[in-house]
Amino acid sequence: MNPFKISLLFVATTSLLGANASTLSDANAIQNSTNSMSALSQQSINHSSQQALQLQAEIDQLKEDVKNITIYRNHLASLVESQNQETQSLAHQIEEIKLTRQGIVPLMYKMIDGLRVIVESDRPLKRGQRLERIEKLQTMMTRADVSDAEKYRRILEAYQIEIDYGTKLGAYQGSITLNSAETIEADILYVGRISLVARSFNGKHYWAWDQQSQQWNSVDTNAYSELDYAFKMASSLITPNLMTVPVSLNQKQEQ
Repeated sequence: MNPFKISLLFVATTSLLGANASTLSDANAIQNSTNSMSALSQQSINHSSQQALQLQAEIDQLKEDVKNITIYRNHLASLVESQNQETQSLAHQIEEIKLTRQGIVPLMYKMIDGLRVIVESDRPLKRGQRLERIEKLQTMMTRADVSDAEKYRRILEAYQIEIDYGTKLGAYQGSITLNSAETIEADILYVGRISLVARSFNGKHYWAWDQQSQQWNSVDTNAYSELDYAFKMASSLITPNLMTVPVSLNQKQEQ
């Protein structure tokens, strides 16, 4: 082959290879640029998506806050309305109290007199203590430093104490006056208002109160052990259980 043709062929091939290499390099550069732009675009999309989600969350939270504020506003409105009604009610009650105060004081004196009748006609159960409570109530009525409301409360409290005497089991030490007019100190047991029993301190004598005859009667010795059991129960020395005690009812209670 002609040497000149070979040289031209080599030069042409070399030029072609160089052109191809340049084109490939440009293509790679374009691809890399495209990839970079795609990555940046994806990052931008991700960032925008995250911002959109965050914005939506904030919008949802604002809606919830508005809802809660609306509920609270309605609550306050109802509360104010209720307070206004309560204020009007109190004002009305105050006016009624002013009109009825003159009737309250006589009522309280009548209630104290009623307490005295109850105690004096009842069994001699802590009678001294109960009469002393009534005297204190009587003195209280003339005290200017005690409000009418407090006076009324204490009178009701005294009535509650009297009610409790009729429902409780208890024991205490006090004095009793026997048929011989002899007054002695003794242990006293009460079971509501149905039974009142006294025991000498030495445990040798027992008496039961008879409401109809209004006197203390001796108890048969056969009942001593049962009564001792009842005294222990009333003093919380043993657990509550069935017990046998003398029963004394007045005529109204028997009916």
